[in-house]
Amino acid sequence: MATHSEWNQETGGLEVAKAFAGQLKGKTVLITGVSPESIGSSTALAIASQDPALLILASRTASKLDAVKKSIKEGYPSVHVENVILDFASQDAIKKAASEIAKLTNRIDIIINNAAVMSEKLIHTAEGIEMQFGAGHVGHFLLTNLLLPQLLEAAKSSTPGATRVVNVSSVGHRLSGIRFHDYNFEGKDIPADEQPPPIPPMFAKSTDGNYNGWIAYGQAKTANILFSLQLNKLLKAKGIVSYAAHPGSIATGLSRDLSEDSEAALAKVVTFWKNHDQGSATTLVAAFDPALNDPKGIMLSDCQLCDAAPHATNPEAAEKLWALSEKLVKTNFKL
Repeated sequence: MATHSEWNQETGGLEVAKAFAGQLKGKTVLITGVSPESIGSSTALAIASQDPALLILASRTASKLDAVKKSIKEGYPSVHVENVILDFASQDAIKKAASEIAKLTNRIDIIINNAAVMSEKLIHTAEGIEMQFGAGHVGHFLLTNLLLPQLLEAAKSSTPGATRVVNVSSVGHRLSGIRFHDYNFEGKDIPADEQPPPIPPMFAKSTDGNYNGWIAYGQAKTANILFSLQLNKLLKAKGIVSYAAHPGSIATGLSRDLSEDSEAALAKVVTFWKNHDQGSATTLVAAFDPALNDPKGIMLSDCQLCDAAPHATNPEAAEKLWALSEKLVKTNFKL
């Protein structure tokens, strides 16, 4: 159970940060996918309010990073903020960014894997991986593993479980498990256990030829949860834990490319739209709540632990995804 059982969908990130001020102060935190008026920027502002040692903002557009850094410095001028260019559509770019981050610090207390892609059209990373899966999961898998030395260094001098990797997922993970036989949507046959579960008809139709962007989104978000599950298996004994967080429904740039039909479909299922501050709250609970040092679950929503779909909590699927991810980044990580 989280520390504050009274928190809910209306709780704001600044409130969470203030409540966990002792856990935030002096920490080094990396946040990916940061841009103005986004969950990433609200998360960064909330953390900045409680005097971290170093806040690293990573995203692909320098001007957007600069705008967020400026807003942070205006409100909290003493906070040390560093920007790093990071494009999850290229593994070479990810490796370059990881190298730059490693030069900035020898320790990272918290990695918040916040960046994501939502596209109804089939697009690919530089390596030819379907973009939502490639950028939203495989890219974060690579970055996190490259920065494992920094996480381990932080864990040496921290309370076990206080060093964390937070993967921003979604209840949208229920739309699909991992399509191991056709993760790239190439039209290959997939077995019955990899078929998507029954989903609302509004999300079931293809959006680009045989490609269904919603199924791809579900696969990527399931991957985020399975990644946390496997990280806990491999790293908990070393003092590092991981959670997946559903931030809620927030109007952000992630939905800028949705069709009118898709926007209408979302409007039918979303019962509460959060503002950006509220959208950062669950991520911050997942990152800093000391009651979560020893994992009793894997996913949070509305600032509380919640149940994920069975296909997202299957240990065998988590192991298979790790092996597939290593294959796709052409590296075997020895943890």
